[in-house]
Amino acid sequence: MPNDEILQPYIATIEADNRRFVVTCRTTFDGIEYVGRLWFADESWDDIGIPDRGGLPGRTKDDVVALAKRLTHEELAMRYQRALAEKRRYRSLRRTTDEILAKIRYLNQVAISMRAGLLDIEGAAGELDLTERQLHEIVDQLRDVAGQEQ
Repeated sequence: MPNDEILQPYIATIEADNRRFVVTCRTTFDGIEYVGRLWFADESWDDIGIPDRGGLPGRTKDDVVALAKRLTHEELAMRYQRALAEKRRYRSLRRTTDEILAKIRYLNQVAISMRAGLLDIEGAAGELDLTERQLHEIVDQLRDVAGQEQ
């Protein structure tokens, strides 16, 4: 099985919005193929930058890096603009959404385990009821976190 170590080699330096950005490509193995994501970090800042949501697939890590290095400065600038446009600004809403998804997954797992006979019906039914109530409470919070940039 391939090593799933994360790599982030230098790809290029581009200019956008009157600033210079170092472009790197974070490469991971997803179990099927290697996938690279471009990251754009302002040269004058000490942060990891922002990721491009588009993936660069390859059979090897070197394939991914080579594909990234073949992108022109114009293509990299367009990917930077896309990354900037998709930058997550509504973190509270995202956390709440993630919490909802986790509860739904849990609800499903309890139901599957109950139907498979791994959990007693009475105990599982109580757990399903509790999880459903928790889901309703989380959904009630959506209005408070929607549209808040945090």
